[in-house]
Amino acid sequence: MPDRPVLVFDSGIGGLTVLREARVLIPDRRFIYVADDAAFPYGAWEEKALLDHMIALFSDLLSRFRPALTVIACNTASTLAIDKLRETFPGETFVGTVPAIKPAAERTRSGLVSVLATPGTVKRQYTRDLIQKYASQCHVRLVGSENLARLAEVYMREGFVDEEAVRAEIAPCFVEKDGRRTDIVVLACTHYPFLVNRMRKTAPWPVDWIDTSEAIARRALALLADRPAEGEDNGPDLAVFTSKDPPREFRRLMSGFGLVTI
Repeated sequence: MPDRPVLVFDSGIGGLTVLREARVLIPDRRFIYVADDAAFPYGAWEEKALLDHMIALFSDLLSRFRPALTVIACNTASTLAIDKLRETFPGETFVGTVPAIKPAAERTRSGLVSVLATPGTVKRQYTRDLIQKYASQCHVRLVGSENLARLAEVYMREGFVDEEAVRAEIAPCFVEKDGRRTDIVVLACTHYPFLVNRMRKTAPWPVDWIDTSEAIARRALALLADRPAEGEDNGPDLAVFTSKDPPREFRRLMSGFGLVTI
């Protein structure tokens, strides 16, 4: 039998940041990239409705593609659904994406850290539990951006973005307190690294921007290392859009990443 593929899942195209790192670390595996663009953006969904939607969608995806491992390359989806997915599909292996609060707390010098995320990730108890566990000694500001994921999609689709709109979305991340300034911003959405250069340009002062894409890829590699190869699979890496009719620009983007859209 051929090797089973690695499935990388996101609400849109943000998970391509994770796919890019995973391909570097796991070059001998075939990848299936799934963009749930029909339901984008996840941050606007009610929790129960989104959870029910994801369970139904994964019932189809896991049966269809039989992945060796699934990467949930979306903070909003992971903080909401990763435990339920593992419970519902006990024979499957899932790698989640959670805000990099622990490394931020270890790295900060000022003690002022911001977590830039979707509104869905910001309101999850999961996120607050991470802060309590790893960053209780820090002042952590949670910033729920309504528009940044959309701006990232516009940028990747059209090649430009309104920098003033980016500035407005990141402005609440920058805090001054008792002579100290925010020095770490956690990018808690896989879409955001696509805009990090614009963020650097429009930020009021320099900070470290923490992106978890490489750490997620390393976790996937570690899990796959315990699974011997079953054989070769010479098929192409695929891109799947749940809308079944993505914009032409997205098809070109997937082609640029070496993915065949089906």
